[in-house]
Amino acid sequence: MRILPGFVFLCLLCLQLTAQKKNDAYQLHIRKASSPVKIDGRADDPAWKDADKATDFYMILPMDTGFARVRTEVRMTYDQQHIYLLAINYNGAPGPYMVESLRRDFAFLKNDNFLLFMDPFDDQTNGFSFGANAAGAQWDGLMYDGGKVDLSWDNKWYSVVKNDDDKWVFEAMIPFKSIRYKKGITKWGVNFGRNDLKTSEKSSWAPVPRQFPSASLAYTGALIWDAPPPDPGPNISLIPYLLGGVNKDYSTKQPAKWPKDIGLDAKIAVTSSLNLDLTVNPDFSQVDVDKQVTNLDRFELFFPEKRQFFIENGDQFTNFGYANIRPFFSRRIGLDAPIQFGARLSGKLNKDWRLGFMNMQTGKQAASSLPAQNFTVAALQRRIFTRSNLGFLLVNKESLGYNPADRNQDAPIYSRYNRNLGLEYNLASSNNFWTGKAIALKSFSPGKSGHDWTHAANLRYVSRKWNIGWQHEYVGSNYTAEAGYTPRTGYIKLMPEITQLFFPKRGPLLSHGPKLTSTNIFDEKMRRTDNELMVSYGLVFRNINTLTIWSSNTFIKLLKPFNPVNIGMDSLAAFSEHSWNAVGLDYASKPQSLFTYALSAQYGDTSRMEKGFG
Repeated sequence: MRILPGFVFLCLLCLQLTAQKKNDAYQLHIRKASSPVKIDGRADDPAWKDADKATDFYMILPMDTGFARVRTEVRMTYDQQHIYLLAINYNGAPGPYMVESLRRDFAFLKNDNFLLFMDPFDDQTNGFSFGANAAGAQWDGLMYDGGKVDLSWDNKWYSVVKNDDDKWVFEAMIPFKSIRYKKGITKWGVNFGRNDLKTSEKSSWAPVPRQFPSASLAYTGALIWDAPPPDPGPNISLIPYLLGGVNKDYSTKQPAKWPKDIGLDAKIAVTSSLNLDLTVNPDFSQVDVDKQVTNLDRFELFFPEKRQFFIENGDQFTNFGYANIRPFFSRRIGLDAPIQFGARLSGKLNKDWRLGFMNMQTGKQAASSLPAQNFTVAALQRRIFTRSNLGFLLVNKESLGYNPADRNQDAPIYSRYNRNLGLEYNLASSNNFWTGKAIALKSFSPGKSGHDWTHAANLRYVSRKWNIGWQHEYVGSNYTAEAGYTPRTGYIKLMPEITQLFFPKRGPLLSHGPKLTSTNIFDEKMRRTDNELMVSYGLVFRNINTLTIWSSNTFIKLLKPFNPVNIGMDSLAAFSEHSWNAVGLDYASKPQSLFTYALSAQYGDTSRMEKGFG
């Protein structure tokens, strides 16, 4: 059975608003520096005295109804090679500044910090973020989906933070070569966000409603250039590497072995907004390791991409689809075999069009009889209306020179090819109150036909008091995404959700309200296999400590034998039914304290029945 999301899809098309950007009246003029700027955390350069000033920030939290209590001043200027930023963050209360960590890309809500959000195309969808906390730790990331930040992206820029008794000053220099923009555009989207833990206040220069992150590009102001930003000129980076060593086993008296490896990465700016990445025999040993996670679930876990080669404009490839329906996931490349070479062209053609093309080649593995494989991905995205877009994706995974009939009898069987073709519509209203997505995917694999479709849609309304959402998914039992991430197939999922908030005018509570979520999963014949109903009540205090009380009912019908601990004990039987009820509470202390903690407690019971449909 397939659910045609006609009503939801019509809503996605009809809820378009083409009004002018909300905060277009907030303008900061940026002029060429009148003198050299020294990055030292001081505001005494003559260029800063001549630069326009952005001040009078608006409060986002605890309440977005007026100006911020803490004062912030921002100035920007530029020269032929760099953009310069100065942020003076005045004290809102006596005492030391609060910093949780000195690591790059710190946790936003646990540090006194200042952030820049920059949208060079002013399309309210993609951009760049730079900033620092009060101890000088840097933050940088790629912005996508109108307000999300991918912190895996790291680039070369320079900053200094200087602490005074009454303020802390952040001064930064960002090379034009580190960002992507279109020549000739003199109006960029921009906003500045500040988090001050001592006063429990989050603020921004252009006002942002409290239900949205300060990174929301729908609410940026305008950065007006006195002249078109300069052409960054030739932008080519070459990163060669050479590895060598010696191994010798003295016990066997074998001759010494001299392992060696050589490779090259290259990044070439085809235009100021379109980038070409090339790699030959890449080495990813410098990439951060994944977090260690215990998996008690029936399905594989998702770990984000951290290899820099795949990150820039990676949202156009990897974010196509939903969290558990991804036709392409770059970490599948090089998972079982080394990458020999690859090329990747990605970026903006103009304000309305984005292009992505990637071709990667992996080598064969004799130990596992894995053939050489080629991965080709093509993505095209067109902006429509104010902030929405329509996207197309083609994924092709091909085993080169491979025929299953020619393999050794004991060798594993691999597919000759797997292809995915997809269309996606992303809704984002001009004020960001309405968001949604509708997708349709079809896979092509040898010997598989029928039930190889996937479609899904969601629609969400978010206001200060209400958060209402609906999502449904259908994944056919023969749908296959070998180069993607789709841990479960052959199901239909329905997920309604509603939250209401109340805002007391006085007292210790900032907001409180109930939340109801329901997740219902069926097989393709609409027979129930999973269900979770959760009712909760959340309380947010004025110091940003939180308390949530909840109750849930969960039901699972296992479709395969399952051993959650994998220690050799008997598995839970296929088609057995399991259900349990639970109540609990979760508490997180206020982030302003030197010692922070979180508490969680729950109580419940379980039941099991041997029953099913084979």
